[in-house]
Amino acid sequence: MKKNSIILISVVVILILVFFGGVSSYNNLVTQREMVNSQWGNVESQYQRRSDLIPNLVQTVKGYATHESSTLEGVVAARAKATQITIDPKNLTPEKLQEYQAAQGQVSSALGKLLMITENYPDLKANQNFLELQAQLEGTENRISVERNRFNEVAMNYDIMIQRFPKSIIASMFGFKDKPYFAAENGAEKAPAVKF
Repeated sequence: MKKNSIILISVVVILILVFFGGVSSYNNLVTQREMVNSQWGNVESQYQRRSDLIPNLVQTVKGYATHESSTLEGVVAARAKATQITIDPKNLTPEKLQEYQAAQGQVSSALGKLLMITENYPDLKANQNFLELQAQLEGTENRISVERNRFNEVAMNYDIMIQRFPKSIIASMFGFKDKPYFAAENGAEKAPAVKF
């Protein structure tokens, strides 16, 4: 009788420990997932900041470079396309992230062309509004880079957590899935050619 009681108490204690260990693991996974979602919001916020700066930059350049309308239209079109692509961080897939990144890359390319044409307009380059917008845009590009790197770090920590035993069991039971990372743009591995 005494031996059966000890076995029963031991089994109950083990079950309680397993239960609370499982609950703790689940809660840690939820915390990590929400950190990824929050960091995704930070990335989107910086892209939105850049998107908000573009109309002011275009208007400033438009006053000086009226015959550069195709470049200005390209920037506006790229911005419009990029703002139409939204991603729910709960359903973040590599394909959706790649589509989002491609649209944002088109904005970066269009902005690069816009800033290149400004070299032909000394009055524009001296315009205080333009200089302030250009500085804000550069700062925003740096913030985007920082937030993307932070997102990759948080996503990596989450991905590691859901793959490690024993949390991998809890993760698979409750549908926790890997999060994709931001990657370098196509062609980034090649150094740009500099010609004089």
